[in-house]
Amino acid sequence: MPNSKYFSLLLFFAASFLASPSLNGQSTRPDAEKKLAHDIYKEFIEIQSGFTTGSTTPVAEAAAARLKAAGFSESDIFLGGANPRKANLVVRYRGTGKLKPILLLAHIDVVEAKREDWSMDPFQLNERDGYFYGRGTGDDKAQAAIWIANLIQYKKEAFKPDRDIIVALTADEEGGGPFNGVDWLIANHRDSIDAEFCLNEGGWGEMINGKHVANYLQVAEKYVVNFRFEVRNKGGHSSLPVADNAIYHLAGGLQRLSQFGFPLKTNEVTKPYFQQMANIEPGPLKQDLAAVAQGSQEAMQRVAATSAAFNATLRTTCVATLLEGGHAMNALPQLAAATVNCRVARRFCRLRPHHAARSRRRRSGFRQTLGPAGARSCFSAAARCPGRRAPRHRIALARCSRRSQYGYGRHGRQASPHVRHSHVRHPRDFH
Repeated sequence: MPNSKYFSLLLFFAASFLASPSLNGQSTRPDAEKKLAHDIYKEFIEIQSGFTTGSTTPVAEAAAARLKAAGFSESDIFLGGANPRKANLVVRYRGTGKLKPILLLAHIDVVEAKREDWSMDPFQLNERDGYFYGRGTGDDKAQAAIWIANLIQYKKEAFKPDRDIIVALTADEEGGGPFNGVDWLIANHRDSIDAEFCLNEGGWGEMINGKHVANYLQVAEKYVVNFRFEVRNKGGHSSLPVADNAIYHLAGGLQRLSQFGFPLKTNEVTKPYFQQMANIEPGPLKQDLAAVAQGSQEAMQRVAATSAAFNATLRTTCVATLLEGGHAMNALPQLAAATVNCRVARRFCRLRPHHAARSRRRRSGFRQTLGPAGARSCFSAAARCPGRRAPRHRIALARCSRRSQYGYGRHGRQASPHVRHSHVRHPRDFH
């Protein structure tokens, strides 16, 4: 292929650049090149760019400074974003122009990390026993560092590919919302990132006994739906406790959710994946992996039990991720709430908002909110598939007492009319 030299360089550098200078890697690249990538990686990791508490702007500026020092012109570097703290970097390495550009994408925001939850500082690059530890070491500052280190090396070698190489380091992939870098660039600077195709995060590889046996490419992705479960109660003083407690009801519902598993299924992507995994698996799991590819439910159960990754590949998952509740140590809680994050397999029908007027009048059950944080629109948690009849029976994960906005009981102010109350439907509705 015309650009095979570029791809061989890309794959080679991806495998070698992040090796610690102190490690004995299998790469023959000069130590100076590996040190450059390592230093960029370390610099990126040690800039706090958490979705909520940090900023991507210093990361983008650090990358731009290194590119300028390597000889990239100002006209080939763009810094900007929807918010001063949420900057993106776009840089273009110019080729012959024979082919349309390729876009290399990586996000430079990270999931929040609390120092007290870590045994080491998450915003320092920690190297132990041949591994890197820190927030963003894998998702996704490693890839960002590789892209920038590659460009600098290409410039040094005067490499001339047959297409422009565009690197975009973007903001707010982890949380989405109005400052998402990819969305903002598409809406405001589409020409700067227009390309024939793009390489992004999502794949990795497999090693068995030190031998590279597989390189994974992501060709499909689950979609994300977040639910907010709320249980409201009139409250009271803790010296007069009653069984009708918002926290207890929420906890009971979440416990039942934890014990539920969505159906195990394969699709046009995962069937060949499991077959190929069976081909390279030397151990006792080999036969089960092959049976999964053939649709065996018994094999799916056994394979899903072996790892969280296989389990998530075979089914939709929903898990509680955030909790809140109560307002004082000596008061009965008037609100208990949980965020439940669902990753829905593509074979399953999308969760579809539908009119829930009938459920507004219900006085028990959860209130669910679907959509991005801060969204005002509320929907019931029912998902309907075209042509399928929804089961008549439902499960209520919890029940709560008569609701009012401020918990004043029978005579209290009622919840706002736009809020839609409903039970959670039977999980079969979700797929």
